[in-house]
Amino acid sequence: MSDCDISSSFLQINDQSSFMLQRCESSGDEDDDWRHKRRENNRMAAQKSRNRQTQRADELHKAYECLDQKNRLLKKEVQFLSEEQMRLTEALKAHEPLCLIRHCVPTLGSGPRDVGVLSSLPR
Repeated sequence: MSDCDISSSFLQINDQSSFMLQRCESSGDEDDDWRHKRRENNRMAAQKSRNRQTQRADELHKAYECLDQKNRLLKKEVQFLSEEQMRLTEALKAHEPLCLIRHCVPTLGSGPRDVGVLSSLPR
């Protein structure tokens, strides 16, 4: 082999290796682009997920506030109705000794002819 043959084969090898090197570099660039796009998509998906989670938490908090307020109002209503029941029970107990219907006519209201009796009793 002559020096010329060696240098031409070296150039061919160099050309092939530089082509391979360029191909590897371009493949590396494509991989980097793919990784960059993948990371960006992942970052956006994670942000979207966090936003949905925050929105859901906000909705649950609003629902909690609404239900808590409704619960407080219902508790007040229960308290009011309990007090009214106590007042009415006391009024009924106070009225029982004075009630003529309860003491005088035990079967009152059991038939159609008792209607006249009810209207004739003092109130």
